[in-house]
Amino acid sequence: MSLTVNLYYHGTNGSARRFAMEMESSGIADAIRNEPGNERYEYFIPLNDPETILLIDSWHDQKALDAHHRSPMMAQLAKLRDKYDLHMEAERYVSTEDNPDDKAYIRS
Repeated sequence: MSLTVNLYYHGTNGSARRFAMEMESSGIADAIRNEPGNERYEYFIPLNDPETILLIDSWHDQKALDAHHRSPMMAQLAKLRDKYDLHMEAERYVSTEDNPDDKAYIRS
């Protein structure tokens, strides 16, 4: 099982993009990627909304995500969110075993 949280960071005048760039350049994103249980931590820009950054954040399980929320990186991340005055939306997904029926629609 994996737990994935899609976080949408909304800003103005490029602030969301600057936030993601600082997360990467400061090493905070890499530190999070190296936390036990992290499976994915990647930023994307939605084509229809350049003032939003999408973070796809996946964890092995809820225990790993809870440990991340207690980590020192969360204070640094919160400080940067405030610096860039970002607002957020979240979507949460829990994966189950791969569904063989889905494979018919995926070209590899």
